[in-house]
Amino acid sequence: MINSPSGPGLLFPKGGWENDESAEEAAAREAIEEAGVRGDLMDFIGYYEFKSKTHQDDCCPEGLCKAAMYALLVKEELELWPEQSTRTRSWLTMSEAVESCRHKWMEEALKDFSAWLAKM
Repeated sequence: MINSPSGPGLLFPKGGWENDESAEEAAAREAIEEAGVRGDLMDFIGYYEFKSKTHQDDCCPEGLCKAAMYALLVKEELELWPEQSTRTRSWLTMSEAVESCRHKWMEEALKDFSAWLAKM
């Protein structure tokens, strides 16, 4: 998980995707940019809706967004990454991660991920 310069609690790397990439490619790119980790996407965990203050506009005053979450098997931890000056990565146990989540939807994603792991 990573910290955010905008407040307390930890987050998952996330962000929008470019027109020339798939959601899977965007997830892998965000993991590199925000957390400095590279690996293999294992599976789609689910979609999670949340409100974003930065995406509020006339078309969507609520700032509703949808995140597509994927399991990532980390194979490489980079020493240098694009957002290392503003983000710190943390390796946590599942229970520590649930307790550290900034947002409720991320707790739900972790619980779904845990259920996915149990099926492996």
